[in-house]
Amino acid sequence: MKFTLKHLAAASMVVVSFGAMAQKGETVKIAMIEGLSGPFANVGQNQLKSWQFVAEHFNGAKNPAGVKFEIVGMDSKGSPQEALNTFKAAVDQGFRYIAQGNGSGAALALSDAVTKHNARNPGKEVVYLNYAAVDPALTNEKCSYWHFRLDADTSQKMEALTSFMKDQPKVKKVYLLNQNYSHGQQVAKYFKEGINRKRPDVQIVGDDLVPLGQVKDFAPYVAKMKQAGADTIVTGNWGQDLTLLVKAMNDAGLKIPMYAYYAAVSGTPTVLAAGGETEVYQISYAHSNYTGEMGALTEAYQKKFGDDFYTFSIYNGIKMMAEGMAKAKSTDPVKVAAAMSGMRFKGFNGESEMRKLDHQLQQGLYISKWQKVDAKNKYSVEKTGFTFAPVKYIEAYVASTPTSCDMKRP
Repeated sequence: MKFTLKHLAAASMVVVSFGAMAQKGETVKIAMIEGLSGPFANVGQNQLKSWQFVAEHFNGAKNPAGVKFEIVGMDSKGSPQEALNTFKAAVDQGFRYIAQGNGSGAALALSDAVTKHNARNPGKEVVYLNYAAVDPALTNEKCSYWHFRLDADTSQKMEALTSFMKDQPKVKKVYLLNQNYSHGQQVAKYFKEGINRKRPDVQIVGDDLVPLGQVKDFAPYVAKMKQAGADTIVTGNWGQDLTLLVKAMNDAGLKIPMYAYYAAVSGTPTVLAAGGETEVYQISYAHSNYTGEMGALTEAYQKKFGDDFYTFSIYNGIKMMAEGMAKAKSTDPVKVAAAMSGMRFKGFNGESEMRKLDHQLQQGLYISKWQKVDAKNKYSVEKTGFTFAPVKYIEAYVASTPTSCDMKRP
């Protein structure tokens, strides 16, 4: 009897041990659905490398779930319809996790498609990690339980940006120039609301929306800025739509402060540097001069790829998934989604929370300024000799905005 009890106890310990790490050794595949060709391909390709780089960083001892992440790039060509087609292909290939970020139009389409797919296909659910699409609707009226946003939304960033701008006495006449889709439209909307509350004396002297990825020459818009007497530009443009705007400003000799969302994104820093000293501020969850683990990662990424690692939300995404799988003791998307909903974890900016109400990550934000590298801020963005140095940190509770999400949970 003693022999039997002894062996039963030993067997029980093995079962408990296995249950605690039931997912250990599994490979978790994530389909990154992004524009890997077309006008914004340089951004998509950078982010694909970033996902793969961070996944590799977290594989092994750094992964609390004991799983291996594998990232597979799937080209949506930057089109919402192609993103849907690509999602269907990913599901057919057995992917249970997808990631996308560039373009809120594609994000809204994917969030809806994932929700419908999961309702119709119990046992084959998919989780959607949104690392860059910032339309507030995604975590408000069009929120989905299966969608997790890792970036701050447009309203959060603008709340932080206008709180900073209200204390800048040089800001008097603002020209708004944004891309003509939900993100760009909302940058303009939330700026007007925020600045009117905080600095009602500020005039808006121009408000243009440009077709996404189609304008090849921004000279006419720069001419309008000059004619309007603008002393400040606010833009949510990204990729070639910001790079070409900066180039046109350089060519016209227009040197006025710019407040931007995506000035550090591929290609733009090199064009900024070509214009010499210029006053540019960026609102983001990050800056270019972290120390510690993130500083080591940015240096290693640039050394490996000759490019910059700037989409830090990917780090939080992989870390949150790993901790979610460890907590769920499973890689099943249903169990992992439940574990990530409301999760608090240590992100690259410290304590972060995936708000349970709407699956909008609550995190601190930075205002950073474009300047030459110095003894304190040493990271050379795109090897230009310039960097985005932090000038103000905005606590998560300051940037946080309320939600109207009425989430339907499984």
